Amino acid sequence: MKSVRPSDLLRAESLNTPLVSRRSLLLGGAGAVLLSGPALAGYAGVEAAEMLDVTRYKLTPRGWPSGRSLSIAVIADLHAGGPNMGIERIAQVVDTANGLQSDVVAVLGDFFATHRFITEHVPHDAWAEQLARLRAPLGVYTILGNHDWWYDIAGVRKALAKVHLPVMENDLALVGAPGSRIWIAGLGDQIAYWLGPSRFRGVDDLPGTLKRVTTDDPVILLVHEPDIFVRVPERVSLTIAGHTHGGQIRVPFVPPYWAPSAYGARFAYGHIVEEGRHLIVSGGLGCSKVPMRLGVPPEVVRITLGA
Repeated sequence: MKSVRPSDLLRAESLNTPLVSRRSLLLGGAGAVLLSGPALAGYAGVEAAEMLDVTRYKLTPRGWPSGRSLSIAVIADLHAGGPNMGIERIAQVVDTANGLQSDVVAVLGDFFATHRFITEHVPHDAWAEQLARLRAPLGVYTILGNHDWWYDIAGVRKALAKVHLPVMENDLALVGAPGSRIWIAGLGDQIAYWLGPSRFRGVDDLPGTLKRVTTDDPVILLVHEPDIFVRVPERVSLTIAGHTHGGQIRVPFVPPYWAPSAYGARFAYGHIVEEGRHLIVSGGLGCSKVPMRLGVPPEVVRITLGA
């Protein structure tokens, strides 16, 4: 296994993808009021607990087969637990994802909250029961995140197995009808084992996973941390990641901007294209460290390929 060194919180300098709609609220006159400490904290708590966006992307990656389409709903970083992600809120997320009627649903790990401000503990069986309601004609696929590994990997595996949700860990599946098939690949977590300050060992095996692709059909790669994107080959049509929460706390146009990545804001949020390769990073749903989000509302992502 390789060792990687992403910091748990590294300073980043900029973010290329602009934040829109409610995310720009702080720029107006109301923003001046919100920027006072207690009011700002109160707004950030409301944003985390009550807002829910559906963020849509449409793209046709290089080499995508003509006439082939695929839609994917993405649930990332659930972090189940109150005050912002209680059981009713999780049900709302599942209902929203199902309402998008996508071909595939991808759930990108970090299933339960680990911060010290939890007001409602959601047992593993409870959040797993809600996720078991997800429906998609080509399947629901899950991967594991770093918080799952660090805090209760056995419990998460047991809960997902109990509701028959497949965990993809350096694994893949060929889905769809003949002539319109798609490979769905899921990578093991890249920072599964903490070795010391800013030092981790992953359980990811990108070369070994892709070596098992045996047809020319497009490959969709599910990862938790986006940092692997620097090593993803052109053979992969789209990489989908979570983990960063889009920064979670972000005041627009006020640097520095923070993201849990060795690459700062390079892979912090949104649709990133580098040398013709595509990455979409979800801002996620739950919270890490504190139950607040600012400038990055919780979101379910809906991706349409070949549109």
